[in-house]
Amino acid sequence: MATEDSKTAGAASTPATPPARKSSWKMIGPGIVVAATGVGAGDLVSTLIAGSKYGYTLLWAAVIGCIVKIALAEATGRWHLATGRTLFDGWRTLGRWTTIYFAVYVVIWGFVYGGTAMSSSGLPLAALFPGVLSLKAWAIICGLSGLVFVWFNRYAVFEKVMTVLIGVMFVVVVYLAIRVTPDVGATFAGLVPVLPEGSVIYTLGLVGGVGGTITLAAYGYWVNAKGWTDSSWMKMMRLDNRVAYITTGIFVVAMLIVGAELLHAGRIALAEGDQGLIDLGKILEDRFGTFTANLFLVGFFAASYTSLIGVWQGVSLMFADFVERIQAARKGAEQSHTETAEATVRRERSMPFRLYVLWLTFPPMTLLWLEQPFGLVIVYGALGAFFMPFLALTLIWLLNSSRTPREWRNGIVSNVLLAASGLLFIALCVQQVRELPW
Repeated sequence: MATEDSKTAGAASTPATPPARKSSWKMIGPGIVVAATGVGAGDLVSTLIAGSKYGYTLLWAAVIGCIVKIALAEATGRWHLATGRTLFDGWRTLGRWTTIYFAVYVVIWGFVYGGTAMSSSGLPLAALFPGVLSLKAWAIICGLSGLVFVWFNRYAVFEKVMTVLIGVMFVVVVYLAIRVTPDVGATFAGLVPVLPEGSVIYTLGLVGGVGGTITLAAYGYWVNAKGWTDSSWMKMMRLDNRVAYITTGIFVVAMLIVGAELLHAGRIALAEGDQGLIDLGKILEDRFGTFTANLFLVGFFAASYTSLIGVWQGVSLMFADFVERIQAARKGAEQSHTETAEATVRRERSMPFRLYVLWLTFPPMTLLWLEQPFGLVIVYGALGAFFMPFLALTLIWLLNSSRTPREWRNGIVSNVLLAASGLLFIALCVQQVRELPW
């Protein structure tokens, strides 16, 4: 259990607030990375299915979801910049239970997510190049290419590639939304909160699911990697975060429009899971031709592959920090709490970083051949469902305490949004656990 001295040590060692730096659109980057990583194939499917079932009715939920993600990412970035400490360093001050939870979660989650990400990235390639290679082969190629890319490149190159890929995602999805000719009146009507019968689960999924993963916690690490390491960058971080999630919001709205116009209007049902996106490609080919269908598959690949390399890089950074803090604690060594861009470079080259990238790549390949073990699915589902409430509620704890300099602690708006997101994710957690095949 953390003592009061350990709580105040971080605040006491934090230097006086430096002058604020000017924010610039040209410097936007970490937010784009976290948004691109958070929106994957599963989010495309859930948004499309919501649109196919309820048309534009749940559009308001997608908007609220973006506001929730802005609040969570902003709180994560604010902790890193205000304290000069990483998020895991903050979690450790809350007690040993956070270390135990993260250790169990990151191992199990990484194993199952690795297989899922490789499969999702390989699926559109198998559809784009039928008969060339099997889905398993494409999935393995995606996993290995992600490993090589993250292993040999630093954050600056990683950010540029992610920006290009999210640009592809954005252009493709907005193009499709325009192509299906949205009903402008119905779009605006969808901003009025309404809950159709049987829509609660889809509403919760839209609010909490799109763009929301463990990579929200990685945002602060990417902020530091960018060279933003103290509170003088706060204004820039907030601009970066808002632009990223407004972009995500447009992306989600566009996918909802595609679902509403192409599927709901035609009363067409998609298959669950990634296969639903392949079905959508066939529908697009029948209606608009091969070019549009292939363009969608390219966007599908960009969405899946950004999630893959984003997790390979971002969660590996978190794991490297986790091991670094544990090793320092065991040695009883005093460790500087001031984060620098050089610290990120050190972690990117560290053995724990590379071991976790290997863990994400090779063991999960077994899931491409074998059904996921029943017990593993249950444990993974429960742990995964609990992570987002853990993030929201621990951020409230950290940012309302003496661990954070007074001027950067939560205000009323931040506390309300974080508390609301915590309750939302608890509701999603309960629902996901209830749906597990016990």
